[in-house]
Amino acid sequence: MAFEKILVMIAIFTILGTLASQATSRALYKASIAEKHEQWMAEYGRVYPDSTEKERRFTIFKKNVEFVEKFNNDREKTYKLSVNQFSDMTNEEFLRHHTGYKTPAGTSLTSSSEDKSFIYRSLSIDDIPASLDWSEQGAVTSIKDQGSCNVCWAFAAAAAVEGITKIKTGQLVSLSEQQLLECDRNIGCDSGDIRSAFEYIKTNGGIASEEKYPYLSTPDMLTVQECDTRKETMQAARITGYENVTPNNQNALLKAVSMQPVATAIDSHGMEFRSYGGGVFKGPCGQTLNHAVTIIGYGTDNGTNYWLIKNSWGDKWGEKGYMRILRTETNGAGLCGLAMYASYPIV
Repeated sequence: MAFEKILVMIAIFTILGTLASQATSRALYKASIAEKHEQWMAEYGRVYPDSTEKERRFTIFKKNVEFVEKFNNDREKTYKLSVNQFSDMTNEEFLRHHTGYKTPAGTSLTSSSEDKSFIYRSLSIDDIPASLDWSEQGAVTSIKDQGSCNVCWAFAAAAAVEGITKIKTGQLVSLSEQQLLECDRNIGCDSGDIRSAFEYIKTNGGIASEEKYPYLSTPDMLTVQECDTRKETMQAARITGYENVTPNNQNALLKAVSMQPVATAIDSHGMEFRSYGGGVFKGPCGQTLNHAVTIIGYGTDNGTNYWLIKNSWGDKWGEKGYMRILRTETNGAGLCGLAMYASYPIV
């Protein structure tokens, strides 16, 4: 009987010791995350109004860090996630302020017929380069940041115009997203459309440079600003129109990108997309288009074909602001729907 009591006591002490160890580990882990949060706040200049908001943001940050770490610990994953400037936001908050593409009502995204007006239609797939990066050709400006404004459509359109202007004139000029934000239907930070931006640039006779009509990364952007009609006339680049890549035709998209940067819409709803850190992104994602980017190239990494896209979330997101995303061989919508609504300017 005494021996049995001893065994029970040993078992109790063992359980208590294990619980204490687990509690200590949890405390240490929370302290480690808290330290990481402080470092993250310093890196991104984040300041919270009070301790309550800081605790709330810490809870969200911890959840997002755990998501990133769990993903990266899965050896079957072919790309990596990272902690970035969005890591103290819920996904709903992120989508509300950092995307901004809206498909115009009545637009067809399912047509797969050959578009006879597509100027690169006769180009042979066999004649295009196996890989291409327009930034290496000097046709891509530095990575920009749209901030807390749903104006990705303007950044994607401006980047495409910057690219074709460099190709045609030899001059690389950073162009004004602020002008598109204020003067193209004056919709403010309430989402917009790539093709509308192209149409505005054509009708206006051009677009000003970033230097002459700079982007305002301030809270004032969340309210509608008046178009500066004086700056609006300071054209640094012009286009004669734009064309749409045949929807759901990745061969047509490949032809277009081989000739110039192409603006397109994409589905960025997933946590994986917003936390992308490097490698060839393979999803998960759908085809609910809510963001706009510019495809500036393509290539192959260890047998995996990819598109190279320029984003507008700053150079601390992804691969210094860029993403490599899986390029499939089929003529479907493409991963994240990137082949559904692509367009390029004409000079």
